[in-house]
This record gives sequence, structure tokens and C-alpha cells, in this order.
Amino acid sequence: MTAVLLPALLAGCDDMSRQPRDRAQESSVFFADGKVNQAPPGGTVARGDLARDAELAQRPDMTMALLQRGEERYRIFCSPCHGLAGDGNGTVVNRGFPRPPDFTEPRLIDAPDRHFMDVIAHGYGQMYSYAARVAPADRWAIVGYIRALQFSRRAELNALPQSDRAALEALP
Repeated sequence: MTAVLLPALLAGCDDMSRQPRDRAQESSVFFADGKVNQAPPGGTVARGDLARDAELAQRPDMTMALLQRGEERYRIFCSPCHGLAGDGNGTVVNRGFPRPPDFTEPRLIDAPDRHFMDVIAHGYGQMYSYAARVAPADRWAIVGYIRALQFSRRAELNALPQSDRAALEALP
């Protein structure tokens, strides 16, 4: 009995083949603005987006705000592996993961900024891509902060102003 009733009941559920639809560029009563074509939701990035590509191509000016943003993003995304000082002694290394390079290695000091941008975007060695996690502006901020780490770890005490030298010498 159910074998006869079930196909009969399912035959009445074929409404999907006769759905109303609108054609592109026509008006619509479904959307509040009356258009069929709608703008994508905020934060949507199309492949080949020219503005995003332009942001990646042009290095921003080095400012304190950029370095502060870079430090914040570095601590979130980079320090677990690379360590807070950029020496490659992050927390995951202490748990058995491979040690990343020290940012003060000569090859990384001499590397162009684009190298760091490419590594963040595409990964390198054991490091996977952060392109989906780190926005282009934040990548530039991280690169700026890496450069600041490199400089700070190679700076000579005598090159600092007297007030900064005294503050460092007063530390325990």
C-alpha cells in the first residue's frame, strides 16, 4: 500500500521545475532596490581585484602606526613559529615543529621586501600560505615590523641616544 501511495505523493512535489525567475538586468520585486543584479556582500574579493593588486604592489610609507599594526599582526600570525624576537624560537618549535630561520640571517637581511610578501602569500618550506588570513595591508605592516626586528637585533648600544642607553642599562 505504501509502495503505491509514496510515488503518488512525491509526484506532487515537482514544483522546483516551474519556479519563477528573473533575467539579468531586469527589474525585480524580490529585492528592495528593484534590481536583479545585486552588489556582492561587504568583504567579498573577486579574483584579479585591481584594488587588492594595487595594494600589494605599492609599499606604504613606514610610519609608527604601520609598525604598531605590524607588531600586532606579527604577534598573532608569526610569533608562534618565528618567536617574538624573530629568532625562530617560537612556542611551536618547543613542541617539536621544525625551526624557521632567524630573521637576522644574512640572506634574509639582504632579501627584498617582496620576498617576505611572497612567503606570507604563498608559504615557504614548512610554512603554509597566509594569503587568506592576512590582508595585503597587514602583510606590508608585518614586513615593516620584520625589518624593525632585524634592525633592532643588530643595533649597537653606542648608536642609541643617551636616554635610551640609560634606560636599557637600568634593566635587570
